[in-house]
Amino acid sequence: MTNAQPEAVQGERIRLMFCLLAACFTAMALVPFAGATLQDPDSWWQVKVGLDFLANRTFPTVDPYSYTFAGQPWIAKEWLGQVLLGLAYRAAGWNGVVTLIIATIGLMVLMMTWFLTARLKPTLAVALAFAAAFLIAPIYTARPHVFTLPIIVAWTAVLFRASAEEQAPPWWLLALVVLWANLHATFTLSFVIAGFAGLNLLARIGLSKPALLARWVAFGLLCLVASLIHPYGVKAILATFTVASGNEAVSLIQEWRPFNASEQSSQEIAMLAALFALLVSRIRIDWAKALFIAFTLHVYLTHLRFMYLPFLLIPLVMAVEIARQYPPLSATTWLAEKRDSLEMFFARRFHALCAAVIVLVLGVAAIAGSAYQVEPSPKTSASGALAFARDHNLAGNVLNSYNFGGTLIFHGIKTYIDGRTDQLFLGGFMKADDATGQSDGKPLLEAQLKKYAISWALLAADDTRIPFFAELGWKRAYSDDHAVIYLPPGA
Repeated sequence: MTNAQPEAVQGERIRLMFCLLAACFTAMALVPFAGATLQDPDSWWQVKVGLDFLANRTFPTVDPYSYTFAGQPWIAKEWLGQVLLGLAYRAAGWNGVVTLIIATIGLMVLMMTWFLTARLKPTLAVALAFAAAFLIAPIYTARPHVFTLPIIVAWTAVLFRASAEEQAPPWWLLALVVLWANLHATFTLSFVIAGFAGLNLLARIGLSKPALLARWVAFGLLCLVASLIHPYGVKAILATFTVASGNEAVSLIQEWRPFNASEQSSQEIAMLAALFALLVSRIRIDWAKALFIAFTLHVYLTHLRFMYLPFLLIPLVMAVEIARQYPPLSATTWLAEKRDSLEMFFARRFHALCAAVIVLVLGVAAIAGSAYQVEPSPKTSASGALAFARDHNLAGNVLNSYNFGGTLIFHGIKTYIDGRTDQLFLGGFMKADDATGQSDGKPLLEAQLKKYAISWALLAADDTRIPFFAELGWKRAYSDDHAVIYLPPGA
């Protein structure tokens, strides 16, 4: 064995240890804020869909959860992500769900650090990964999209690496497409990212290697075929495009709204700092990568839910340019340096440290799971109001605030409206529901109450329709800091 081989092994071990410690630190930093991952009202129905699948082993094709759109076409296109959430809940309740989400985020950081350290010094790579993890924290919710974060990191890094090295995409990536397609509807991004990686190759080689370009084209076509390996087949793709084709919910739901600098100040500062660094450094990138960066920023600035695209993916595609144009920051320079005492400690005690990390993570998870019981936000659970409804045998159709749709589904109560707006509550329904809360909405609300034979109303404490119910003669039967129940006259 040559001297270079042990040094290379040492370098890989040190690199992996940096990645493991970064992932563990991220996971442990998230534990005190575990409850924040359950703030989203959609977490309730995502878990319920998974639990129902585990119980029935059937894929729904019509809506089973609302009375307003009962029997209308609806598919659980993200069934695998929902099953994972259901399994976690079945194993350890909401603590299990939170543990799974935090573990997935830790995996995302590990993979991002691993791919960045292939090009950059470990300290810089870890810093970039931490920054990205912090900036996309608003999307850390108990929903299937979190499971795709490690996938999109690996997908982007491997494809752009193949492009940079003028190689064909690895065929095993097609398995990631299948997994991604069954986890979450954003799998269509895989086609777009692959297209940009192909453009990057085209910018490098032009038409000088037609056979290589043909393999990239074949890979792109196979991506589309692989995405059809789904219980719903092409319906999953078609359902995804309903949002992009002018879904009326887009302008009414927070995560689908455009970027707002006053609400996302950290993200604004990060983007301006990155732009400043790009201008000052005079770093050069080809037109294909410039287009990719513009695309990720455009999608994020258009829809808040895609904030992870620029903050996760731009560092991955820029790492090779930074390493090439600023050698002191590159992994090659780091590997050529003499190892310091901490790095040698990592290398010499690698296996023991790996075992210690595993024991530490399992120990923290066990202690946190037994000491802290997390629950969804009372702003979405309406636990007191639902207990009142159960104790007083409230039945019939309920008119609910949007944020209570998930908890109603979870507790087996048919909804008026809920978070499945990518496929349901369309055709003017959501716009009409929003209009009932406007200053002139009382006549429309009265019409909705009659049309859907509403027997009771479960409203958020800040629902703008509350005064109208009093004016229409409905009586307040229950109220707390988060929820209000109204009953019709004579009830």
